Amino acid sequence: MPLAIFALTIAAYAIGTTEFVIVGLLPTVATDLNITLPLAGLIVSVYALGVTFGAPILTALTGRVERKPLLLGLIALFILGNGAAALSPNYEALLAARVVSAFAHGVFFSVGATIAADLVPEDRRASAIAMMFLGLTVAIVTGVPLGTYIGQTFGWRSTFWAVVVLGLLALIGIAALLPNTLKKAPPASLLDQVRVLGSGRLLLAFAMTALGYGGTFVTFTFLAPILQQITGFSEGSVSLIPVLYGLAIAAGNLAGGKIANRDPVKALTILFALQAAVLALFTFTAISPVLALVTLSGPGFLSFANVPGLQLYVVQLAKKHRPGAIDVASALNIAAFNSGIAVGAWLGGLVVDSLLGLGATPWVGAILVGAAVLLTLWSGVLDRNANTVLQTKVA
Repeated sequence: MPLAIFALTIAAYAIGTTEFVIVGLLPTVATDLNITLPLAGLIVSVYALGVTFGAPILTALTGRVERKPLLLGLIALFILGNGAAALSPNYEALLAARVVSAFAHGVFFSVGATIAADLVPEDRRASAIAMMFLGLTVAIVTGVPLGTYIGQTFGWRSTFWAVVVLGLLALIGIAALLPNTLKKAPPASLLDQVRVLGSGRLLLAFAMTALGYGGTFVTFTFLAPILQQITGFSEGSVSLIPVLYGLAIAAGNLAGGKIANRDPVKALTILFALQAAVLALFTFTAISPVLALVTLSGPGFLSFANVPGLQLYVVQLAKKHRPGAIDVASALNIAAFNSGIAVGAWLGGLVVDSLLGLGATPWVGAILVGAAVLLTLWSGVLDRNANTVLQTKVA
């Protein structure tokens, strides 16, 4: 892989840490700010919504900016947002600071994914995207448990200061490793941007992303209280469990890139089906420490194994149906990932607050992922029908 992709991976590590570390700190933040657990869960939803709306809008607005200065500016914004989070005096200020960080997140991954794909031969593009997203997975293996430990030991604000340091390292990495002559697609016109949302094929793919990826977050958002209140782990043990989960995610991300290179739709169908099954199984294994840990490796592996395939599939569809707005389509898929997180976290909060309780979050998440399986099968049928029509015209 070119060094430029490793520069993107470094930045993805910093961004991944700040996105997911809050999950392990929700009980700590809720206690410190004197708010309920479902209200604390909205910190996850608000960040995801910031990415959802910020990614497509800001990607379109920055289409004429050179890629390297744009990425450097995004990391600077990321540093500002996390510094503000560390200094936030109350819940409302913390939410606002998280939105600032989320804006940087959305544009970075939408632009970074297209850069990564363009830096390698066509048959390695999913693997290149997977390598960039590896920063997210490594963050879950190392950054999230370490950040959770720091937050539980020195206070959750200390975690955000640590993330600021990571952001500075990412800034140095991009400045040093990313070439100054990055390929830039022509800026999409306003009409092209709107037409992306008018493509039924792309909207279907965005729905696959939101349901398939977001379904896991019905459970993952409240994983710390599940492991403490249902499984029976201590608070200190819970801070270490993300290491196991993150290792599974890292393996799934790399494997997913290789699996999806040739036929992303077939790979996604299998991955989503397995993910739904494992989430449903976690409903029953959560009460046992040993079985819970074994089962958790499944959603960890599968939730990120589908990321490269989803992103690659959207880029492929955009090239066929909206070739003038590939970056915007990529940004909207990043938005779809995070709208799924937002809806999953919000829905998980409703489940926790209801008579169903914490223990029901896995099977509710499984239903969402099951819907993604059906949408993927439908999209595959549409692809085959389109290929048949094309072959008939050629003949």
